[in-house]
Amino acid sequence: MRRLSPRRRLLVAMVALVVLAGVVITAVSLSGGSSDSDAVPRAGSPAQDTPGTVLLVPGYGGGRGSLEQLADRVHRATGRPTEVLTLAGDGTGDLLAQVAVLADAVERAYVGGAPSVDVIGYSAGGVVARLWVAREGGEHQARRVITLGAPMHGTTLATAGGVLAPGACPTACQQLTPGSALLRGLPPIPPGLPWLSVWTRLDQTVTPPESARLDGAVNVALQQVCPADTAAHGDLPTDPAVTGLVLAALGTAPLSAPESCSVPRS
Repeated sequence: MRRLSPRRRLLVAMVALVVLAGVVITAVSLSGGSSDSDAVPRAGSPAQDTPGTVLLVPGYGGGRGSLEQLADRVHRATGRPTEVLTLAGDGTGDLLAQVAVLADAVERAYVGGAPSVDVIGYSAGGVVARLWVAREGGEHQARRVITLGAPMHGTTLATAGGVLAPGACPTACQQLTPGSALLRGLPPIPPGLPWLSVWTRLDQTVTPPESARLDGAVNVALQQVCPADTAAHGDLPTDPAVTGLVLAALGTAPLSAPESCSVPRS
């Protein structure tokens, strides 16, 4: 058998490499050549009839306790995966850093196979949700957004804190001052994104409580539907009537303001 010359063996090896490269390219093409991040919607909006993961964003300070209770209630009532986010640092730093935490969680949910994502933002976590929608294309990724006692237009409590003890008002506190550059720069919520904003008229943390009102959202003052409800700001995530509003909003029916108070069975 005739042996190949060194030059011919080199030529044969090069041809084999070219063929192998072509096979690899074809395989990647057939598989879509996609990365994990391609699973995250960048256009359109999730179908309203495909409820998926529910992400809950804590408020100022990052406390998770009350939201863990709400997440558990949602999971037991719907069977849907729920996750309470752990905010960067102590939850009092730059709200834009909290936006990155939410964006990462949304990506993980979609990469993990979630058909859609709903976001529940409590207090300053509601502002984080609004920032995420505005800056990260959240209108293409959120099926629905629910905010509870969110200071969408700031709270005078932050103003007072900044005046009385400037050094004790960290970045998030400053950003939640009415008229702050961060809040002034927020655009309206995108049309077509179902959004429920709930607040209590007895709120002494978000002042005035109507700061939670958001153009384009379904706005509900708790006492508007449950006149005898005495929930304060810190009670919102665990208040039974609020839980009823949340569970209804997480469904597939068109989002609308309730006409009466509804307390779900435990």
